[in-house]
Amino acid sequence: MTRYADIPKPIRSGIVVVDPDHGTPQRIIVLQFNPDTLERSIAPQSAGDGGDGGGGGAGNGDRNEALRLKGPAQETWKFTAEIDATDQLEIAAPDGIHPQLATLEMLVQPTTAQLRAATRLSQQGAIEISPIEMPLTLFTWGSKRVMPVRLTELSVNESAFDVDLNPIRASLGIGMKILTVSDLPAGHRGADLYMAHLAQKERLAAAARGGSLGALGLGGVGLVTGRG
Repeated sequence: MTRYADIPKPIRSGIVVVDPDHGTPQRIIVLQFNPDTLERSIAPQSAGDGGDGGGGGAGNGDRNEALRLKGPAQETWKFTAEIDATDQLEIAAPDGIHPQLATLEMLVQPTTAQLRAATRLSQQGAIEISPIEMPLTLFTWGSKRVMPVRLTELSVNESAFDVDLNPIRASLGIGMKILTVSDLPAGHRGADLYMAHLAQKERLAAAARGGSLGALGLGGVGLVTGRG
């Protein structure tokens, strides 16, 4: 007989908003359902990108840069998240899933206090007003993927409503960019978290079982020397 108590409870993915000065969580957003699929795009920052070498051919500078990287790869994530309160309307009342949607939307919006402060500076004749800094945002997908991110896309498809027209079901298209040491100032907590994320990748890569040249139909000496 199956003992359901022995079945591990799945870990949820989510977003953590962190105070970058103290490292304390300000808000934790647990996704109701883990996305079924993740789309990840990883683009290397090659040092030789963008140069034509002059005259349409590859110059010596380009050739010297062919195997060099300017910094960490630029990585983006896309996935679809679901929020559904149709089977728990008594919990969702009186606002439906408005609070959950608003929490996610505030990740890409400045607060009213920040906007008012910027307006006051403008009225006082400030020549230059710095862009509003948002809190540090982390995306977590299990213990092996905890990384600083910036939301780049948030699309909302509301598909069911209660009698007061509060949304009770929605599909969210979420896009995010992994923030690296190239994006954050030196000493920023997010930069340290990215380094920890990259170190985790290195540990996982070291645990992978390597193949053999024989499986590729290659001989070791010929591969190294370039001679058949």
